[in-house]
Amino acid sequence: MIWLTWRQFRTQAAVMFAAVAALAATLAVTGPQLAELYRTAGSGLVDQVSSSDQTLYYTGLLVVLAVPAVIGMFWGAPLISRELETGTHYLAWNQGVTRTRWLATKLGLGAAASMTAAGLTSLAVSWWSSPIDRAVNGGGATDTYFPRLDPVAFAARGVVPMAHAAFAFVLGVALGLVIRRTLPAMATTFALYTAVQIAVPMWIRSHLTAADQTILPIEPDGAPISIQDGARQIVAHPEEVPGAWVTSQQTLNAAGQPTPVPSSFADCLRTESGPPTLQQVDRCVADLGALGYKQQVTYQPAGNFWALQWAETGLYLGLALALTGFCAWWIRLRVT
Repeated sequence: MIWLTWRQFRTQAAVMFAAVAALAATLAVTGPQLAELYRTAGSGLVDQVSSSDQTLYYTGLLVVLAVPAVIGMFWGAPLISRELETGTHYLAWNQGVTRTRWLATKLGLGAAASMTAAGLTSLAVSWWSSPIDRAVNGGGATDTYFPRLDPVAFAARGVVPMAHAAFAFVLGVALGLVIRRTLPAMATTFALYTAVQIAVPMWIRSHLTAADQTILPIEPDGAPISIQDGARQIVAHPEEVPGAWVTSQQTLNAAGQPTPVPSSFADCLRTESGPPTLQQVDRCVADLGALGYKQQVTYQPAGNFWALQWAETGLYLGLALALTGFCAWWIRLRVT
């Protein structure tokens, strides 16, 4: 059964691992030069990265993010739906192979290959990007690169992509088992996996480990701030916690209570024509600070990276195991 499953699966696996090998070779050629540049420039590396390495940085991010989705669509969804669609599963079951063994073999081999492919991709990209990640976490002044805890970069670093791949693969198998048609199962797998990848960083990830808080004064020479939503919202950008992931912010009044930004701030910034000048903004910010307003920032510090990685890995592997149990139940009781 393992041999048969491998024969059915080997073409997709060969294509994926060939692509991973090509990416790893490219990174291996350029990585040592980037590491040497970090040794000489430190956090200033972020201002010296070449345009080709910058392109490679973003390419690596996109590839690692895409691998689990591709696995779910092209490995997971067709794996069983194709058999059910064509009726070839009856042939295997009539050869003395039970449904449970048939499913377990396909899931086991596919999940192992999925985690290996995603793990190797993440390992190569994380190794190549580590000088840039260390420079950003060390306080490198740039808006070009993501801290490792940023929701985009986090899913492309460490061990989390392996868990994402396992979940995406089993999700595809489960949907193929239920839908029983390959193309609809592939489309649904992509849609649901994308929805989960949006929902987890928005509502779940920040609660997987305890966050830190800091209260910043609102003043012209303080932490940089952004004025948003027609001066009804202030966003602080704390510089003393480089590499952190800011998860929420609140404006506090002089009594330390959450409050909206007062309307007087918007009135102060209003001009008859054009945006306010920098001097006017500084004056309005100083007036707001003089009234006792401060900004409370909740964030995950850079040091929480691995705690969040392992917590999210456990979350996705738990979802994959739950879907595996669903597949076993469905194939025994609902597939005829």
